[in-house]
Amino acid sequence: MKLLTYRYEGVERVGALRGDEVIDLSPVAASMLELIEGGPELLVEARKVVEAAAGGPALAAVELRAPIPRPRKNIICLGMNYAAHAIESLRAKGLPEKLPQHPVFFSKMPTAVNHPNAPVPLMADVSSQRDWEVELAVIIGKRGRDIPASEAYNYIFGYTILNDVSARDLQSRHHQFFYSKSLDGSAPMGPWIVTTDEIPDPHALGIRLRLNGELVQNSVTRDMIFDIPTCIATFSHGVTLEPGDIIATGTPAGVGMGMTPQRWLQAGDVMEAEIDGIGVLRNEVVA
Repeated sequence: MKLLTYRYEGVERVGALRGDEVIDLSPVAASMLELIEGGPELLVEARKVVEAAAGGPALAAVELRAPIPRPRKNIICLGMNYAAHAIESLRAKGLPEKLPQHPVFFSKMPTAVNHPNAPVPLMADVSSQRDWEVELAVIIGKRGRDIPASEAYNYIFGYTILNDVSARDLQSRHHQFFYSKSLDGSAPMGPWIVTTDEIPDPHALGIRLRLNGELVQNSVTRDMIFDIPTCIATFSHGVTLEPGDIIATGTPAGVGMGMTPQRWLQAGDVMEAEIDGIGVLRNEVVA
């Protein structure tokens, strides 16, 4: 199923996409987090509601929200998890072109979350080097710690798209990722969560980003340096993952920082982050 959070007639609800219709799932869950926490049993009930529904509003008639509008914890992110992006990043910083030997983790604040079709604030007074990063995001479905890589897929609820909008000058100035990745509105997410049954192999997906219609990132998720089971097993070693936790798995090459000359987001730019099997996440940059 494609599960979404949406606003319709002034009310925020959780729903499922059926064709071009949005089916209200509020009879089974008040929010996406509640639906995820309900496990397979609640998902079965949700499917029954979708199958029995007479109809719902058209997708074009609702306002899409981030699937999880307010995560309970920081978004877990992977840095330099595609080889070509790792090289372009190191080259841009004048560092030795050496691939990471272990997953590189950082996080984004829950307040960074933004919505499909919502404006991304440029914040030119804060940063003059805003950049784009399309990423496959994993939604954790059940609680676990010290999860073996061989069992990692059993802990996944579904997948969505995240655009890890970054402030490269803040990244360099403060020698870290956290602040530079956490500016308000810098984590557009959506347009919905696709459950795992619809994506049997998350490492066989085309992943791309268009800037004002120009294809700037274009890769496949199999090019990750550390695959999803490895990332889950590594991070959960001593850390408890819980339903609704979000793991953004890194971005491929083609970011503005790696271009010659470097290219930064400007007011009016339109970003379209797309992953096969999920959809398109569109956002415009505003002053």
